[in-house]
Amino acid sequence: MAVLGAGGRGGGIAGAIDATDGAKLVMVADPDSNRAGSLAKKYDAKAVSDLRTVLDSDDVDAVAITTCNHWHCLAAIWAIEAGKDVYVEKPLSHSQWEGRQVVSAAQKHGRVVQLGTQQRSDPIQMQARRFLHDDKSLGEIQYVQANRLGPRGSIGRRDTPLTPPKGLDYNLWLGPAADEAIYRNSFHYDWHWDWNTGNGEMGNWGVHILDDVRNVAYQDKVSTPNRLICGGGRVGWDDAGDTPNVHFALFETEMFPTLIALSNLPPKPGAKGAWTAKGQMQLNAPGSGYAVVCEGGTYLGQRGSGNAYDADGKHIRKFKANVSTVPAHMKNFVDAVRSRDVSSLAAPIENGHHSTGWCNLANVAFRAGGAFDADQLTRVSDLPQWPALIDDMTAPLSGFGAGTGDLLSSPVLEHDPDAERFTGEHADLANSFLRRKYRPGFEVKPIAS
Repeated sequence: MAVLGAGGRGGGIAGAIDATDGAKLVMVADPDSNRAGSLAKKYDAKAVSDLRTVLDSDDVDAVAITTCNHWHCLAAIWAIEAGKDVYVEKPLSHSQWEGRQVVSAAQKHGRVVQLGTQQRSDPIQMQARRFLHDDKSLGEIQYVQANRLGPRGSIGRRDTPLTPPKGLDYNLWLGPAADEAIYRNSFHYDWHWDWNTGNGEMGNWGVHILDDVRNVAYQDKVSTPNRLICGGGRVGWDDAGDTPNVHFALFETEMFPTLIALSNLPPKPGAKGAWTAKGQMQLNAPGSGYAVVCEGGTYLGQRGSGNAYDADGKHIRKFKANVSTVPAHMKNFVDAVRSRDVSSLAAPIENGHHSTGWCNLANVAFRAGGAFDADQLTRVSDLPQWPALIDDMTAPLSGFGAGTGDLLSSPVLEHDPDAERFTGEHADLANSFLRRKYRPGFEVKPIAS
């Protein structure tokens, strides 16, 4: 195997490959030659700058893609077309259209392709599914609330463009992205908070949590929402980022609605801890997790554990498997590569495409937003938790010298999950964000499966 991308995540995945029986890390590619060399040295692997060198190598059977988000799809497609199997980190895509091309490429070429949503390899997910659906221990599901309430800091704002690190091939690093001046303080990692290269917190952590929701609450029966609306903004920092640090959305489906609350701010400037978004729920959902609110109680899920409570708030069951999920997920991938049984994958790529889609659609809604309209937000749903959540997500703004006037809100967006397109009154605006423009030589091209 080879690792494409030698940052922090690349290091973690390299360790998982090294710990997996039947797999050996033989190459590391990164446009930052210093990073590539450092990681490769740890595993006696070969370091290269250009991932195409890996794809041309007969010594590599499969790749793990841990690049910046904007490279995930193109790297995956190139690898698939080169005859490699692919483990690609979340989020799958930088835009929903390009994610579909990866799915089509995998089908066309018969490759084994897994998304790095490693919680799919945790046994508690299926235990919780059986508890909620087969046993119906808490009754019918009414709605789900997902949370990503985790503080981060400002990425700063420079007066002059940032110079890329020495030893980095900037043209390769950019790949499909536009060549735009960078005004943040740090080159690596903080690309997450730039629409040109990242998906914001919604695509960074939101995809894990919403994938859990699709798995446990929806049993993967819902691909993407058919209607959504959102609000949010980037407040309190005045930095070079352009993705929201406050983001809340309502997703409607043919089964039941899901809400998501996201904030990277503390309760007030300088304070420790995170925002709360309990609203009218009986129990607080985990800060990085979700609540499945049912007729007869609530299931609270998060990475590595889950807890069920009855209608009186009494704890009735704990879910815990003590599984190291990243090595387990890599082993699942390697076993599937060896057996050629795509059905054995814990996170097959089309499923990962759908989970990523919830995040992509929430980001589209934000980018298609205009002046904040509280009435428009609240009147779209009869679910009492939705206006209560909006109140929880806007009340702390005053502590940061901001208010709802500093936020955006989207129109109601109708979405066709089968066509993977927006429909209705605001379709043209929203659909314009489903596919990006690519730099020459780094285009994602349409693929017929």
